Amino acid sequence: MKKSDITKMPDYYDRYINLVEDIELLDAFDKSIEHIQQIDMEQLLLLGDRVYAPEKWTIKQIIQHITDTERVFTERTTRFARQDGVTPQGFDENLFAENAKVDHRTLESLLNEMKAVRLASRAMFEGFDNETVQNSGNNYNTEMSVLAMGYTMIGHQIHHFNIIKERYLPLLQG
Repeated sequence: MKKSDITKMPDYYDRYINLVEDIELLDAFDKSIEHIQQIDMEQLLLLGDRVYAPEKWTIKQIIQHITDTERVFTERTTRFARQDGVTPQGFDENLFAENAKVDHRTLESLLNEMKAVRLASRAMFEGFDNETVQNSGNNYNTEMSVLAMGYTMIGHQIHHFNIIKERYLPLLQG
């Protein structure tokens, strides 16, 4: 199914979903995996722990945030797909980032983990039939379909990669 098959666009998460092309979901997952593999490691390593403004995350924290959020979203997606009716609790992304302790990790290991999680998410969605992707649940105060959750995960990565490109990479110019 494609992004245009989402019958009810969820408030707030539409900002991520709208960043994804209107292509088949599994193809969108494949493109997102390609984007991970195409990251310019040299540029990101040159950035080190620089941030574009006070209180912003480092590149390592951003990568871990994408991974952590995807794990949270896959748990929610599984609940929606299996229709257990449980409303998942919210999570504090800033608390997650503070406690991720990424300083001891290499950028390569963080990207490898992100890719592994993305591949696992893709495999989960590959197992869903067309009926299952239309199931929905409450994603922290927002009704969302399984299909919308998939495009949200992909769009969330695009969103953060855009921030890296637009706000972090210019730091290398000056």
